[in-house]
This record gives sequence, structure tokens and C-alpha cells, in this order.
Amino acid sequence: MEYTRVTAAEFDATEGVDDWRFVLGTIRAEFALDSFPAGAALVAAIAGAAEAAVHHPDVSLRYPGVVRVVLTTHATRGLTTLDVELARTISALAAEAGAESRPLVSEQIELALDTMDADRIRPFWAAVLGYADDGHGNLVDRARQGPPMWFQQMDEPRSERNRFHLDITVAHDVAEERVAAAVAAGGTLVSDRRARAFWVLADAEGNEACICTWQDRA
Repeated sequence: MEYTRVTAAEFDATEGVDDWRFVLGTIRAEFALDSFPAGAALVAAIAGAAEAAVHHPDVSLRYPGVVRVVLTTHATRGLTTLDVELARTISALAAEAGAESRPLVSEQIELALDTMDADRIRPFWAAVLGYADDGHGNLVDRARQGPPMWFQQMDEPRSERNRFHLDITVAHDVAEERVAAAVAAGGTLVSDRRARAFWVLADAEGNEACICTWQDRA
């Protein structure tokens, strides 16, 4: 099968995918229906479309009738035209079912650990979490449910700031709102030097988290 890669910027400029947001090499959508059986019916319709396309997303159904879909092309470890085509099909199925689209809720949390020697500590974290190496030095949940973990290489030990932090990658069009909400909730904006790729925030005790998007990534 031939794959044509699609970048985040190309996807953002694509027509007919308003229900979807690019998050960490995937596109994500959420559709809300008025009952659990209605949600299950949409899941079944998505499964049929995926089989027909020979391209399969991750799909979950949550009470009372919320369907979440994540699309990526595993063979390329990123987005391709296969994902775009299936996304359009799924959107059409959701519209036909009368579902409410909620694209702005799309997000992914990552665990990030600053380290001088990732190779030395990675096996411990793989064992304690029950995770697997993704082949790029990151750790992932085999069940694809828990947040992935990555290791940030440091040139010298970090002592004045915490070494663990959360990365929360959100839909690009809600990032600034999320940052403002965190500051209003008692947080501090540590740095926006790399915005819109990420904003560094801290709680009142200095524990850090980053709000991230696909935009302005090097």
C-alpha cells in the first residue's frame, strides 16, 4: 500500500475536516449522541467504514453516548491521506447519526522527565509502568490507554526546578484559553518564549506543566 504523508499544517488547511484536530501525529474527534445505544450504533458504522477502507482507528464509547476517535497511520508513524479520507467518512456518518461534534476537547497528556542519561533510567520506567519502548526512545502503554513518557536530554543536572513535568498537547485553537485558565487558577506563566509550540506554566509551589500544540514546531 502506498502512503502519502500529511503534515499538521497541510491537515489544518484541508477542507472537510472541521470535526478533527491534529494532536501528536494523530487526528482526533469526539461526537456526542443522546444515548448509549446511539453511540454504539455510530461505533458500529465507523467499524464498517474502517473495514471497507482497510484502515482502522482507535474508537472508544463513553457514557452517556460519547464516541472518541483517533486516527493515524501506524506504518508511517504519522498522518497520511488514508487518515484524511477516513476522517471525512466518519464525519459524514456522525452527521447522519445526528451527533454533536466536539473538536476542541481533543488532547493528549505526556509524562516528561529531564535526565542526563535516558538509556540508564529508561528500563526502570518501562518496568514500573509496564510500558514498551516505541523504537524512538520513548515509552508507550501497550494498551494505548496511559500517557506516553519521553526523556528530555539535559546538558547538566537540573537542581533548581523539578525534573518531572506534564506536557498537555491540546487543540491549537484552545491553547491560549487553557494557558489563561491555568494562570487564573493560581498558576504562573514561566515562559512563552517557544509559544505557540509550548507555554511553560507552574503551580503555586513551582511544579511545572507545558501546554503544547503542533504549531511553530521546529
